[in-house]
Amino acid sequence: MTQDKDKNNDLYSILVVDDDENILQLLEARLSASGYQVTTACNGTQALETMEHLPFDLVLTDVKMPGLDGQELLMEIKRTWPGVPVMLLTAYGNIPDAVKAIQLGAADYLTKPFDGQELVSGIKDLLARTYPSGNGELVEECGIVCGKSPSMTSLVRMTRRVAGSDVSVLIQGESGTGKELVANAIHRWSSRRKGPFVVIDCGSTQTTLLESELFGHVKGAFTHAVQDKKGLIETAHKGTLFFDEIGNISLEMQTRLLRFLQERTLRRVGDTRSIEVDCRILAATNANLGEMVRSGAFREDLFYRLKVVRLEVPALRQRIEDLPLLTDYCLNILKSRHDLGNLELTPAALEKMHAHAWPGNVRELFNVLEAGALLCPDGLIKPDDLQLEHGFAEIEQDDESFSLDENEKKAVIRALEKTGWVQKRAAEILGISRRAIHYKIRKHNIAIPSRCSNK
Repeated sequence: MTQDKDKNNDLYSILVVDDDENILQLLEARLSASGYQVTTACNGTQALETMEHLPFDLVLTDVKMPGLDGQELLMEIKRTWPGVPVMLLTAYGNIPDAVKAIQLGAADYLTKPFDGQELVSGIKDLLARTYPSGNGELVEECGIVCGKSPSMTSLVRMTRRVAGSDVSVLIQGESGTGKELVANAIHRWSSRRKGPFVVIDCGSTQTTLLESELFGHVKGAFTHAVQDKKGLIETAHKGTLFFDEIGNISLEMQTRLLRFLQERTLRRVGDTRSIEVDCRILAATNANLGEMVRSGAFREDLFYRLKVVRLEVPALRQRIEDLPLLTDYCLNILKSRHDLGNLELTPAALEKMHAHAWPGNVRELFNVLEAGALLCPDGLIKPDDLQLEHGFAEIEQDDESFSLDENEKKAVIRALEKTGWVQKRAAEILGISRRAIHYKIRKHNIAIPSRCSNK
């Protein structure tokens, strides 16, 4: 029987470790026939070397091996790749060793000689527990809220897979989808989880201040530099550095950042000494960096440095099947935050929410529900309690004459016109941040009337 692929046709990748060549061949043939992507290693040291270069969803290893044995391999994997489950193969007489390994963090074990179907069934169950697929239940993985949608299941799984390496990751998605949560999950699942997680908001920091914020400065480097200051990059030493809205940095800062990524050293403003910094780089954006590269607004070499791996966080409308579960999740938080008793959504209110386009994504959903929870008098949120703004054009399912980009452009223009071209108020109507509306105005080349250019 062949293991089913998920809806993204992404096979599970398994590393099999055993010093017996015959067992390796048997396991590789059995698991490959069951639809898994299999890589083999003949000892623990070779397994670790392989994991440095390839991501795996599961490691299946023998316990008794010369050199680095199964328990030592397990401990190294839990230290360096904590999100990867380890399943042990052990002789019947060595079950106490396997139980000890379970206490050390092994996910499961199987005794030799094993039945092929039992092996495949055990691996299938372990993968299902580690990477929950859509089953109608809400799963929270390191802050990432995942329901029944295949897109979120795939995202969580890919996030786990890349977390154990040190490669740069570019996280893309619309405003409000939870890109920072994904970055934080990568950090918490990585070997750097005990180090700092430093967030740099490239959209809110003024260009003139960004250099000092990132690289720090020495006393006397400029006016008001009365003492040495450590920059945010230096603060992230031994941890993770997350650039939020990376598309907003200037070409000059892109050049400096590229130099740091290449050399892993920096110089504080006004200093001549180089400082080595060991940190992992994550970046997020709601901009299309590919288009920015083609237009000359973003350096191509920096783009490829940042996107060694690219993760896409789906918009809420792309995972609309998760709406009821996400709604319950948000309501539970609101009940605790505002000390509310009963808090429910009527079927009519849920139907109204299903018809909404959710341009502000999960962030907008939470804000709408919070307002509804405070406005409803009896703990029962009705359609009239939901303050849904329709400045963002709803997507007509039967109208193929308009693309999503065209709907978005029209929505932004309508919101701007409704607010007298005050961008802050238009962003509030759309349920997005000011940074996001500035980007969308540039993206769609929307002309702002000269009398309103400073609003």
